[in-house]
Amino acid sequence: MSGQLVQFAYLAAAVLFILGLRNLGSPKTASRGNLMAAVGMAIAIIATLLNQGVVDYVVILAGVIVGSAIGAVVATRIEMTAMPQMVALLNGFGGGASALVASAEWLSYLRGDEEPSGIVPLAIVLGVLIGAITFTGSLIAFAKLQELMGGAPVTYPGQQIVNGLLGLLLLGLATGLVLDPSNMNFYLGLLALSSLMGVLLVIPIGGADMPVVISLLNSYSGLAACATGFVLGNSGLVISGSLVGASGIVLTKIMCDAMNRSLANVLFGAFGAVDASVATADAGGAQGTAKGYTPEDAAIIFSNARNCIIVPGYGMAVAQAQHAVRELTDLLESKGVGVKFAIHPVAGRMPGHMNVLLAEADVSYDKLIEMDAINSEFPETDVALVIGANDVVNPDARTAKDSPIYGMPILDVDRSGHVFVIKRSMNTGFAGVNNPLFFNDNTMMIFGDAKGVILALTESVKELV
Repeated sequence: MSGQLVQFAYLAAAVLFILGLRNLGSPKTASRGNLMAAVGMAIAIIATLLNQGVVDYVVILAGVIVGSAIGAVVATRIEMTAMPQMVALLNGFGGGASALVASAEWLSYLRGDEEPSGIVPLAIVLGVLIGAITFTGSLIAFAKLQELMGGAPVTYPGQQIVNGLLGLLLLGLATGLVLDPSNMNFYLGLLALSSLMGVLLVIPIGGADMPVVISLLNSYSGLAACATGFVLGNSGLVISGSLVGASGIVLTKIMCDAMNRSLANVLFGAFGAVDASVATADAGGAQGTAKGYTPEDAAIIFSNARNCIIVPGYGMAVAQAQHAVRELTDLLESKGVGVKFAIHPVAGRMPGHMNVLLAEADVSYDKLIEMDAINSEFPETDVALVIGANDVVNPDARTAKDSPIYGMPILDVDRSGHVFVIKRSMNTGFAGVNNPLFFNDNTMMIFGDAKGVILALTESVKELV
């Protein structure tokens, strides 16, 4: 395969990557965007295999078959509620692969191959550094999401000093390896400390910030792939890695803005750590008594409503209630009730979590409205139904300056005529603060599993004439 044809194939792949990312910006076109990006990657892989001097196609084919089989099994069996964990693992595998490729290139030099020159030594170092951080950091994120370890931030005295010193040491090792590529100690130290840094960067991040962490690790995996592209002299890998890295950073910024917090605060603020004094004060500040209602009580109000806005949260994901929610939506619309869904950027455990769940249940994309576009509609809404969401509907974010979530943009459900909140209990959300919404005069709590409550509510609405 000629060099010009290979470069043309990489150009075509790059165009498909860009169009794919553009289409991923909307739930309506996300499937098409995913397909376009996948086709682009297939073109890039085929071009690379036909152009490069692959030592053994049998080994490559075996890897493709085994990897594809594992991927197919995992993709078909994974529950949608576990999708954040899967994304975290995929980020980690991408970073690990980049670190391995960079390491292989460095080892080939030690075996007597031509000494790397130009930007290649720096690219090797960055591939190992970023790839190892991504790999171990993603494993910690997976462990937190899978509840193999606690989701609360893990902190210790002098944590930031330790991380700072480790960062300086890594910088020194990276510089040393670039200047002296044959130094095994520099390489082993860089690999080991990079892996440790990935762990130390993620353990102080709490469950409330997992969407940001996943997005950031995705960016890291792209940057590691980009560095590997320079190592291999593969423009297709450089382009795809750059796009993933850049889009991940943009998404991370969007999500930080959605929480009114800086990236530094997310990474180093240990948000969600328990502060006994704050927790006690907050608990004492809870006003009034929450009013408990049954699905049968709620059905009367829903049946007489003109419009309804549903706010999905992580509780809907845990209960796998998305299909039951779609059934309730269809029923209400058949009775002339207008139904929309209010989507907060950080609802759930990963970017776009609620969109993915609702799309799986065949909820029309047109009904999924972003926070900024729907907030103005709540004052004219008869009923707001909050399903397992907490912090993203907490009015303290607007008014309580001493609250840790003050300034965070929220969904203004409290301004609706009636608010129904489905929760298992009165426990706090990821932020660890009480929600005064639950004690408002227009709020009615329905306690129980989200799926069971929604099914009971649907049956009760059906029974009403």
